Amino acid sequence: LIIASGTGEFEAGISKDGQTREHALLAFTLGVKQLIIAMNKMDTTSPPWSSDRYEEIKKEASSFIKKVGYNPKAVPFVPISGFNGDNMIEASSNCPWYKGWDKETKAGKSTGKTLLEAI
Repeated sequence: LIIASGTGEFEAGISKDGQTREHALLAFTLGVKQLIIAMNKMDTTSPPWSSDRYEEIKKEASSFIKKVGYNPKAVPFVPISGFNGDNMIEASSNCPWYKGWDKETKAGKSTGKTLLEAI
């Protein structure tokens, strides 16, 4: 699930009729059991690569995916910039505060830093 992290974009996506909320619900309804949340456009936050914005989005997204039926502890949250390729294949130096994602499943705990590792 790609979430736009820009100011106003995230808020529009998780609003009552937002596409982010709708896509999470559709994925769960259609039987998608595993979810990865990629927070895109982190390079456009104010300030760029804001750890506060990451935490805000993670908190809000965790709340709504839990209501849909997903376990937030089993969902990796990865801050990315698709435009620049940050945290897609290789870990980015633009977010030194980001220590990586972790997820807990029946198979055990796994960790990583990039979107590719989450896949």
